[in-house]
Amino acid sequence: MSRLAKVFKRDKIEVKSEGYLNNLELRFPNEPARHKLLDVVGDLALIGYPIKARIIANRPGHSSNVEFAKKIKQYIKKNKYVKNVPVYDPTMPAVYSLEKIEKTLPHRHPFLFVDKIIDLTDTCIVGIKNVTFNEWFFLGHFPGNPVMPGVLQIEALAQTGGILCINAMPEGQYDTYFLKIDNCKFKQMVRPGDTMVLKMELTGPIRRGICEMRGTVYVGGKVATEADLVAQVVKRS
Repeated sequence: MSRLAKVFKRDKIEVKSEGYLNNLELRFPNEPARHKLLDVVGDLALIGYPIKARIIANRPGHSSNVEFAKKIKQYIKKNKYVKNVPVYDPTMPAVYSLEKIEKTLPHRHPFLFVDKIIDLTDTCIVGIKNVTFNEWFFLGHFPGNPVMPGVLQIEALAQTGGILCINAMPEGQYDTYFLKIDNCKFKQMVRPGDTMVLKMELTGPIRRGICEMRGTVYVGGKVATEADLVAQVVKRS
């Protein structure tokens, strides 16, 4: 024991009644368990969402805690957007008119794919795009079988999400740029006469101008397109 004390540069080292080789007095008889419990709480806080659950931790550690937190976050992201399908009432007043959208976004006709915004919170936005037969892309996509290109549906989501992100920024003029698109699925075709309900939700806090969002296009109350998008907000110089 004296040799260990010398190695650890301690005056004295002894085995306590709790069974630990230490020269520190524990403040509580179950202090190691409390320490591990706080580790679990802290690591699960990385999920970024409040959790109401009973957590049973068997021999926890930071590595396993973080992996567990990742799995919970993936589950939340996967199931969070199944509910709360937005309902569009054409008579309801717009939160953002087309004129206000043009003051926020740099896009202009024929590459502006959001007609109005009907709902806007700190973390969610719902926009509307009325698809008409005289859209320019129907001239070649496809003659006699008009279908809105999927990439333009994603662009409509991105423009809607851009308004959501810019709304969270301080006063000024901003642009948004794509960084990544993941988990993109096209589930039904969008044709002339359809009304696209564009829903974008932040999946986490905006950090350094980086916005992670979940986007869904609804047509007739059904999912037409969905994707995870990452964009960067840049202030205009």
